[in-house]
Amino acid sequence: MIVRDLHAARETDRLVKSDGWDSTRLLLAGDDMGFSFHITRIHENTSHVFHYKHHFESVYCVSGEGSIEDLATGTVHPIRPGIMYALDQHDRHRLTAKSEMVMACCFNPPVTGKEVHRKDGSYAPVTETA
Repeated sequence: MIVRDLHAARETDRLVKSDGWDSTRLLLAGDDMGFSFHITRIHENTSHVFHYKHHFESVYCVSGEGSIEDLATGTVHPIRPGIMYALDQHDRHRLTAKSEMVMACCFNPPVTGKEVHRKDGSYAPVTETA
């Protein structure tokens, strides 16, 4: 059984900070669960383009408000507590926060915790980061 405290994890290298967001990686590839689980905070009044070409991601909004735009279609969906979205087609998207958003996220394949976003908004394939 794995038990981790979010607040304690934020005091370790499991907290990954970037420009306009941070993510606490509570489960990683090394935990051998087949997915990774993160609590991500998107800072207020920020906008980010992501494109997970090599990962599937599902996200559940715990708090805050914003939107997600499908950059292939231009469709914009509101994000608020209780909304879940899944990037089942490796969708290139823009995530915009009106207020700080706290999101619970799962990645498959799991991330290792050492990934950084490349210029195109993606993480490298797992074979490149293992």
